[in-house]
Amino acid sequence: MPQHAYVIDKMISAKSIAARIEALSHEIEAEFAGTQKLVVVGLLRGSFIFIADLVRELDLPVEVDFVETSSYGNAMESSREVRILKDLRGDIEGRDVLVVEDIVDTGHTLFHVLHLLQSRRPHKLRTIALLDKPSRREADIRADWIGFEIPDEFVVGYGIDYAQRNRNLPYIGKVRFVQD
Repeated sequence: MPQHAYVIDKMISAKSIAARIEALSHEIEAEFAGTQKLVVVGLLRGSFIFIADLVRELDLPVEVDFVETSSYGNAMESSREVRILKDLRGDIEGRDVLVVEDIVDTGHTLFHVLHLLQSRRPHKLRTIALLDKPSRREADIRADWIGFEIPDEFVVGYGIDYAQRNRNLPYIGKVRFVQD
């Protein structure tokens, strides 16, 4: 795939993200109060920074696991075909589970993963997404907690990439392509 010249316009600052995660952590703690151990499942790769910051804010006993899916490759549009590249290592039957997603766009990935995990009979299954693009939704799904609702823009940063680049940005930025 050819690389196009682009610039990144800051949309959500690192400070805003940190404040929102702190607020969300209190709601999650209330939902899972009394749990023996919360299994926090990150959807790789985009959620790795979000999950790290989120679990550090949670005053709960947590276990972290990951599922890796693919529906984008290096493209800007979802293929709508969700493949599981890496499955959970642990058993979640009877456990409290929080699925952590970077962005809910069409909703196909989260929909697919939730059906897979629900079939494993967790006690409680909840979801959190850092970003939500409801204008792009095709699957009937909504995360239980949302960090930020954003317009239909292609974004990078804070773990989210474009062709495996820009994950390391400490903020969320909008990709704007420029003429060569």
